Amino acid sequence: MPLRQHLRELRNRLLLAAAGILLGAVVGWLAYPWVFDTLARPLVDVAESRGDLVALNFAGVATPLDLRLKIALFVGVLVASPWWIYQLWAFVTPGLSRTERRYTVGFVATAVPLFFAGAAVAWWVIPVAVDLLVGLTPQDAVNVVDAQLYLGFVMRMVLAFGVAFLLPVVMVGLTMAGVVRARTWLRGWRWAVLAVAVFGAVATPTGDAVSMFAIAVPMWVLYFGALGVCALVDRRRRQREETA
Repeated sequence: MPLRQHLRELRNRLLLAAAGILLGAVVGWLAYPWVFDTLARPLVDVAESRGDLVALNFAGVATPLDLRLKIALFVGVLVASPWWIYQLWAFVTPGLSRTERRYTVGFVATAVPLFFAGAAVAWWVIPVAVDLLVGLTPQDAVNVVDAQLYLGFVMRMVLAFGVAFLLPVVMVGLTMAGVVRARTWLRGWRWAVLAVAVFGAVATPTGDAVSMFAIAVPMWVLYFGALGVCALVDRRRRQREETA
């Protein structure tokens, strides 16, 4: 495609993805009370276990509305993940052969569970982080937590981990499109290991090694697993070229 046509295709895919997220946000708006209670649960559990006064504070008059909109969009991204992940793949497929386009179902069926697996890892880390950070509150002091900051932290963690776990399918998609070869991924494995370790260290506010490796190890496994798939894709492409 010419560059202008690529940009037009990207715009259309982004609009379709945004439309799906907005529809999912309607679900998030309606389910707001339950979602709010679920996201606040780690903080509530810590307060109950410690017997301390820990509460979420809505600092402004418009804060409840602003927070409800953010949570609705957060739910929209989660609910519509199969749709916007498919749009990501559909943007890449014009560069693929007809045979490779048949992998669409497999791509989405792999990417969506990986996205939710990353979100689940984040949800496992968050209670540990909250317990450690709230535990630093001095005795007889009250910890009034800003609702915007706390819930924003939780939602960013969940989405960041979900997107990070999409790395393998992005690697395979770029290799199938001929943008990056498997040998390129292989040459950069040291940088990938380092980048994942840094991400794990930065993404875990507790800073402990156990939480960091709990995030980094699955991502390392996914990276090298995707590297093997990329090598297989390149080999099949070479075989087709030799027999053509």
